[in-house]
Amino acid sequence: MSLDDIRQARKKTIGTNQTLKLLKQFGAQVTCVYIARDAEQHVVSPVEQLAEKNTVPIVWVDTMRQLGKACGIEVGAATASIILN
Repeated sequence: MSLDDIRQARKKTIGTNQTLKLLKQFGAQVTCVYIARDAEQHVVSPVEQLAEKNTVPIVWVDTMRQLGKACGIEVGAATASIILN
């Protein structure tokens, strides 16, 4: 999985709250989780743990800005995910 995959994904979540909610409710429907390396650890740690628990692959992105841009937003994003179509 790469940043191109999240750019082209039809269904995705952007942001930690939405990603956490999706992982808690529908973990099996998440195909990949993206986490920015420069995000605060206490913010992204729950997402990382739930992704690992649900055996969802994690893609690490260098910066929140890069992840936000790949998701089509003008601000940074700590996490994002791709949902099964």
